[in-house]
Amino acid sequence: MLKKRNVIGPVARSLLAFRKEFLWVGGFSLVANLLTLSPTLYMLQIFDRVMQSRSELTLIALTLIISAFIAIMAFAEWVRSRLLVRAGVRFDQQLNTQIFRASFDAKLELSTGDVSQTFGSLTRLRQFLTGNGIIAFFDLPWTPIYLAVLFLMHPLLGWFGIGFTLILALLTFSNHYGSTQRTLQATKSESEATGWLNSKLRNAEVAEALGMVGKLKRRWLALYRKQIELHASAQLRASQTQAFSKFVQYSQQSLILALGAWLAIHDQISVGAMIASNVLMANALRPLGILVTTWKEFIQARQALAELGTLLATYPPRDDFHTADSVQGQITLQKLGATATQREQPILNELELRVESGEVIGIIGPSGAGKSTLARCIVGIWPHTSGNVLLDGVDIRDWSRDMLGPHIGFMPQDIELFDGTVADNICRFSDVDSERIIAAAKQADIHDMILRLALGYDTPIGQAGRLLSGGQRQRLALARAIYGMPALVVLDEPNANLDDAGEAALVAVISALKQAGKTVFMVLHQQKLLALADRVVAMADGHITHIGKVDIQAPAAHIARVRAAT
Repeated sequence: MLKKRNVIGPVARSLLAFRKEFLWVGGFSLVANLLTLSPTLYMLQIFDRVMQSRSELTLIALTLIISAFIAIMAFAEWVRSRLLVRAGVRFDQQLNTQIFRASFDAKLELSTGDVSQTFGSLTRLRQFLTGNGIIAFFDLPWTPIYLAVLFLMHPLLGWFGIGFTLILALLTFSNHYGSTQRTLQATKSESEATGWLNSKLRNAEVAEALGMVGKLKRRWLALYRKQIELHASAQLRASQTQAFSKFVQYSQQSLILALGAWLAIHDQISVGAMIASNVLMANALRPLGILVTTWKEFIQARQALAELGTLLATYPPRDDFHTADSVQGQITLQKLGATATQREQPILNELELRVESGEVIGIIGPSGAGKSTLARCIVGIWPHTSGNVLLDGVDIRDWSRDMLGPHIGFMPQDIELFDGTVADNICRFSDVDSERIIAAAKQADIHDMILRLALGYDTPIGQAGRLLSGGQRQRLALARAIYGMPALVVLDEPNANLDDAGEAALVAVISALKQAGKTVFMVLHQQKLLALADRVVAMADGHITHIGKVDIQAPAAHIARVRAAT
């Protein structure tokens, strides 16, 4: 695993790229908040000038001016919201491909975290950056200015405003320390419960057949009840805070009006100032009130920022060092070792092997010998390795995966198909090339079977190919592996679910690859395909115990000796 860098560094750098947009938002916030004072001045002029002079011309002029100011204020608020939305979309576009790639890298690293929630984190962060919460942060610096205007009207009004501002500020801090931990725990619990359920739903048939649904339900209910309790606790705290916040704001509106009326009765301020003070006070406290009500979103956005920062810092974008016009398929193992987390003993121990281009290698050995791990190391997808796997003399980790992918065919022991059409799966979701797709299907002897499907090659196969039988999935995976006749083909238990016709097609495929000079690795438990191999590699306990020319009897005897020893 790569060493972690600064936790929020990559995401913070992306946010800093939008500082120009944030400066523009700040500028439009300046205009909007300055013009927010205009209704206050309008009220003062109406009550203190128009009502006394009874001048209709003055009233019309003031009304036209305030209408223009309000229009400009509305335009400024619309523009800043639009700027934030556009910046949020660009921020998402800037990060989504990195997060997509990092999520796959985390899965390849066999990460214990649930990376399926990463795009949910990106959505929460983007929504906060484009919502009322972030606008409140831009408006917050204007609270002291509104309070200063209240002081200019009368010191008692200013001190009254400061008092209520401190109350809301304390409420915001109380909300932070009282609900942050609850909200984070509730979000984590929800992610755990959802991830656990989704993992079990993928095996719904087995659970139903073996009568496991009731037992699984009990375990899920325990996780779900914990999630509900944590959410209820967080929501209760949030509702209490919001209720008290409303009480404070409504009390402020009435009390400052009463204070203004008292001052007006004693001729210390005008009636216009009394009304204007109420508006100023509401503007001063509005950002703090919004922060109180959107604090949950702020906490979730901060958590999302940390999660995405950790993911991108741990799995940074790959540097594609090596490309080539062609791939020959020559493989060299140099002291290759492989380990796994939470496992004391290594899976592979300093393997040494050289395979020339065009060779067909059979890999045999008892269960747990490390054969499947070796297959994954050869194609460069096992995360925890030491030593080297060289493809055409270049470390497999230094190749450009996008460039190398079409030159590699891989068929894992556990068939992994994707939700899409038959054609999509054969051509690896690249641009559809009908001739090459049909050629691969005919080589795997599934062309006629595909034509019998409802929509032929355009038939959706469902999630993980669940609409196909085990043998059909295996032969479809074989067609995908040999699509385009790649230079290096690795087949892990390729005949596990095949009938006689399928096995005959597999023999024909390997023979065709061998005749075309392709390098083929076959992980086998059965001996029928060994006759196609140029050499056999026998393994036990993560070591290569035998390398030699194919002798159908000798490998069988060797396997028997290995099994007896282990």
